[in-house]
Amino acid sequence: MKLIETPLPGVLVVEPDVFGDSRGYFFEAYNWAKYQQQGFTDRFVQDNVSLSTRKGILRGLHFQWPNPQGKLVSALRGEIFDVAVDIREGSPTFGQWHAVILSEENHRMLFVPKGFAHGFCTLSEEALVTYKCTDFFSKEDDGGIHYLDPALAIEWPLDDVFLSEKDQNQPMLGELPPHKRPQYFGE
Repeated sequence: MKLIETPLPGVLVVEPDVFGDSRGYFFEAYNWAKYQQQGFTDRFVQDNVSLSTRKGILRGLHFQWPNPQGKLVSALRGEIFDVAVDIREGSPTFGQWHAVILSEENHRMLFVPKGFAHGFCTLSEEALVTYKCTDFFSKEDDGGIHYLDPALAIEWPLDDVFLSEKDQNQPMLGELPPHKRPQYFGE
């Protein structure tokens, strides 16, 4: 397994060791000891699964505050454009984003740290996405940002997307009330 750093500190691409033969493939999706050996200290307490049944479904940008969640995201079926956005007030990379393609073919995963917003867009007709979370979901802490916030200028790969009503009505980052803005406490 390799943990690959991205331009955003704390956002990591995970490439598992995949063993394939004529029957298919095998890989460890998560092994606490191996992550720990590479300096990864976050622990996961909740697993989520999301099925999108058409190309262009966009979910996000979501976050939790003041009880944030880190997320380890992977696509078990299909392909997604997965995005992490640093929305921590005071962070040197505030407002910056990083995206990777996650798919059943490349087996990559993306770790989105606490205090970051997360979203993805399906690039295939169907996508089965799973993500491990470092904290439990809390409806009271649930927050979001509009996916087309011009201050973020995310370069989504599709123009024609399908959103939930909730995601259609998310505020721009600058409109978040102070108590809903993740804070940066240093690395």
